[in-house]
Amino acid sequence: MKVLITGITGMVGSHLADYLIENTDWDIYGMCRWRSPLDNVEHLLGRANKKERIYFIHGDLCDSVSLQNAIEESCPDFVFHLAAQSYPTTSFTSPIQTLDTNIIGTERLLEALRKCSGIDPVIHVCSSSEVFGRVPSDKLPINEECSFHPASPYAISKTGTDLIGRFHAEAYGQKVVVTRMFTHTGPRRGDVFAESTFAKQIAMIEQGMIPPVVKTGNLNSLRTWSDVRDAVRAYYMLVTIKPIPGEYYNIGGTYSCTVGDMLKYLLSISTHKDVIKVETEESRLRPLDADLQVPDTSKFMKHTGWKPQISFEQTMQDLLGYWRERVRSGKKFLTR
Repeated sequence: MKVLITGITGMVGSHLADYLIENTDWDIYGMCRWRSPLDNVEHLLGRANKKERIYFIHGDLCDSVSLQNAIEESCPDFVFHLAAQSYPTTSFTSPIQTLDTNIIGTERLLEALRKCSGIDPVIHVCSSSEVFGRVPSDKLPINEECSFHPASPYAISKTGTDLIGRFHAEAYGQKVVVTRMFTHTGPRRGDVFAESTFAKQIAMIEQGMIPPVVKTGNLNSLRTWSDVRDAVRAYYMLVTIKPIPGEYYNIGGTYSCTVGDMLKYLLSISTHKDVIKVETEESRLRPLDADLQVPDTSKFMKHTGWKPQISFEQTMQDLLGYWRERVRSGKKFLTR
């Protein structure tokens, strides 16, 4: 079996590669841009150099020819489409790039897959819980039929991604399955996301690199948290347990708390918890936010039998440990 992972150098893509190496005998083709940082897959480069089950392919969602080349080289049985401009806050300042990469890029990829002869892969299109956006409290927990009310250009782009994926299943018979993953995190999480920037700032404070103040944005947003390692296990089960073309699923954890309570937990496990202060920084606030992100995941759990296994506490401990290790390595970081 061969699998193509778009966005393999991201947090989710790199953990998915780890999971597939350990739990399958599939050959893994990871698509990434020529300029993509390789930090998250550094531990896989030895295998790649020896061509032991993992191969890196240059490709870009904004370049149709590169997508065609990547598909022809990999001839995949499974496709995990994870690549995206995935930062909601960045989408407010780069909306055109976000829309082009995520909406038109998904269309380019699915068209290239459709027109490649000799393959008929199961295709996972990764949408996002952000498509639901501004959900009223009486709609919680959010099920798959909740109306879309995206609250950022990123969320709008993922709404397009979601609809394009289902359209290709219905119109062209492609074996596309769509997921709306709710908040998921863990080691390798980008530092533009709240919990990761908090963990990074705490690690830098512990090493005396910055003053003992954690800068925050909106702390009132209610989130249901899951671990990235549970997420990639869910994605594997999605494509291997009786996948239904055109179906769409909410996936997420079971532990809910506000961003502020999440920060309190990270602070509670810091060696400097008694001296760290918290300050809101205007630049970290979004113009509009999705404040209630609590999923109903019963549809996916019933279909696959998946359940999250890693606790919120373990996820946060591992995230902070990841940043402590990076900070101790002597690397330089922006204080964002």
